Amino acid sequence: MRGKPFLIGLSTGVIGGIAAILLTTPQSGQQIRSNIVSNAKKAKTTLKEMKVHSQSLKESFSTIKYEAKNNIPKIINDLKYSITNFRDEIEPETLKLKEEIAGLQKTITEIENNLSEINNKKKNE
Repeated sequence: MRGKPFLIGLSTGVIGGIAAILLTTPQSGQQIRSNIVSNAKKAKTTLKEMKVHSQSLKESFSTIKYEAKNNIPKIINDLKYSITNFRDEIEPETLKLKEEIAGLQKTITEIENNLSEINNKKKNE
């Protein structure tokens, strides 16, 4: 429906252009008729090409709409599944790392305590 005003405007412009040419041209009647027929054929060909291109564009939009409608939800579900699997796979490693960090913190605390004891012994001697 949006193409209809465009075609009406195009037709009006073509008719106005033809009228202007007819009224201002210094050509003979035979030349003018020949030019009108030639230009009418060109305009008809151009309109047919525009119709074909607009139909192709319409089909392309339909294809994109169909692809988006059917594939985007599938992609989102696949991503959710992958993220869930990734979390499940790294959870044991995460727990191991937390345990190692806790062990390192305990070791650091013990080392600090030992150093404090050594420093206290040196001060007392």
